[in-house]
Amino acid sequence: MPVLTPDSLPEIQAALAEQGLDGWLLYDFRACNPIARQVIGIETSLSRRICVYVPQSGLPQALSHNIEQGAWRDWPENWPRERYSAWPALESWVQRTVGGRRIAMEYSPGDAVPYVDRVPAGVLDMVRQTGATVETSGELVSRFYSVWTPAHLAAHHRAAEAIAAVGQDALRWVGAEVHRGSRVHEHDVQARILEAFARAGLETYAPPNVSVGANAADPHYEPSADHPQLITAGNVLLIDLWAKEPGAVYADQTWMAVLGAPSARALDIWTAIRDARDAAITHIRERVRAGEVVRGADADDVTRAVIVARGYGDAFIHRTGHSIDAGGIHGSGPNLDNLETRDVRTLQRGLGFSIEPGIYLRGDIGMRTEVNGYIADRELVITPAKYQHELLVV
Repeated sequence: MPVLTPDSLPEIQAALAEQGLDGWLLYDFRACNPIARQVIGIETSLSRRICVYVPQSGLPQALSHNIEQGAWRDWPENWPRERYSAWPALESWVQRTVGGRRIAMEYSPGDAVPYVDRVPAGVLDMVRQTGATVETSGELVSRFYSVWTPAHLAAHHRAAEAIAAVGQDALRWVGAEVHRGSRVHEHDVQARILEAFARAGLETYAPPNVSVGANAADPHYEPSADHPQLITAGNVLLIDLWAKEPGAVYADQTWMAVLGAPSARALDIWTAIRDARDAAITHIRERVRAGEVVRGADADDVTRAVIVARGYGDAFIHRTGHSIDAGGIHGSGPNLDNLETRDVRTLQRGLGFSIEPGIYLRGDIGMRTEVNGYIADRELVITPAKYQHELLVV
């Protein structure tokens, strides 16, 4: 389903006017810009360059290659579309269409936000040579590409509650099996979770992360039957799991447990990440309720300050959270990030994201807590409804 339609055009054009932009130039070549393809509604594979220009007023205009016309069957008949074969015709269209104008493209100055930095440098050169000024389309992407529909939100809620139950069940099952003397490996738990997803009608792009002890100090650890890791009493156990209903948006959570009485150190680390997560939730919630601007980078700073104050700043080695949208679990909307990137985009109504601070002491112990957030009408919605507040002892 394209983002750009006759019904959505007035709202997009109003947003362009609000930002003082003459238009939005969408460019793609061999799927280098998935944002542009989704906005336009191109689903088939194309091997030639395409452009669509959405002006602040008037009708959108498209440019496509003569040999690739089938992909445009749903383009509105009254919207102009030119064809080209030779490169001078393409460059002439760009000159006539955007020359001297202030336009948005999927570009981020200095690659500050790589999730929207999709246009090749050479294309930017070509566009700027027309006298056009190119601005980032980051806020447009958030508002029109990454925003959730009511159906997305409803499906996300269902998936969030389902995987919360799956994750907690897996932790308790491991505890019971280990304490009665059974041999349970990380990949055994992974398989159990995938079977539960299938029963619930959920799908995932990759198996969950199940990591015990020092393995949890690797945020992207992958359990494997080829390198089996036994889960033993006395260790912490991290389960990071994500899934969605077909055609919907992901729910993404991390649950933590300890097999037996937790050490004072484990409790200290758990308390630090929980309090950091809750600080982010409070920061975003208060500003959203007040109708104030809240940026992903600011939320990251608030979260990180808590962990730094507890003495673990160097061990919080990733951003606080990532965008979640229909394009993928790691979406193109604003991230809660002022570490890996400078994401100063605003958390607008209709956007979803993860909140997942972690502490990782290599070769020793790792912990993370993760919930998802959604910006409703002056409200921050957190999923699952009952998220983890205490370290689970199993």
